[in-house]
Amino acid sequence: MVRPDGTVLHEERHPTLAARGPEAVTENILEIAAGLAARAENPIAVGIAVPGVIDEENGVAVWSSNVGFRDVPLRKLLTDRLGLPAALGHDVRVGGLAEARLGAGRGQRYVLFVAIGTGIAAALVVDGKTYGGAHGAAGELGHIVVRPGGTPCPCGARGCLEAVTSARSIGRRYAEISGNPEATAFDVVGRLDQDPAARQVWQEAVDALADGLLTAQALYDVDVLVLGGGLAEAGEALLEPLRGELEKRLTFHRMPRIVKAELGDTAGCKGAALLALDHLEKA
Repeated sequence: MVRPDGTVLHEERHPTLAARGPEAVTENILEIAAGLAARAENPIAVGIAVPGVIDEENGVAVWSSNVGFRDVPLRKLLTDRLGLPAALGHDVRVGGLAEARLGAGRGQRYVLFVAIGTGIAAALVVDGKTYGGAHGAAGELGHIVVRPGGTPCPCGARGCLEAVTSARSIGRRYAEISGNPEATAFDVVGRLDQDPAARQVWQEAVDALADGLLTAQALYDVDVLVLGGGLAEAGEALLEPLRGELEKRLTFHRMPRIVKAELGDTAGCKGAALLALDHLEKA
């Protein structure tokens, strides 16, 4: 439960349990939302964010591999269950919305939020508004090809940024070099001071990320670039070399400020609330 100023009044966490199937997940979401609405003194709107391809205008989760959604009219289902106006958004875009308005990008007009975890995605926020694209698929920064003919990506291409720099890809690359099949990106960060192989994998990832962000800055020319997701928890071990590598690559483009996200894993919830409030203003 979130006030219009972004203050969180009450918070709950529930397992998704996606293996139960999309219908069960949807019903669980509706039950949790109804429970939160019942706790509120005067609920005015509800916001929800999900991963995948989202039709925000019509409130439909078009496709989400994580939870099995395909053409699920979540906004209508929420409004029918709760009797409240509802808004549906993409998880990374609403996270970017929250970081731009309430977090590390506040006070700036042009913000690019980049979430780096098991995958990589971005959200462009201009004057506090996100851009979803013609088909709800804008911001797939992880699928810019930075290493043509390189590592296969689950999307079907080769050499995508996500196939080199996501936490999953860093862990897999280090496992190949170190011979430890259980290795993770967390292990790489923890061994940078003592293991040349860890430093090699990390530098490869930073170089690829700088290449991807060079393209992003050429396209968007933002004031500040906010890095979130699990990999950003590496802090300056990531940010310092990344700033240096991006600056080396820039020619006439302006260097953006590169900062770590401030809101952590609450950004999505806060962003969903902001989206719901924006939806009210439009209505």
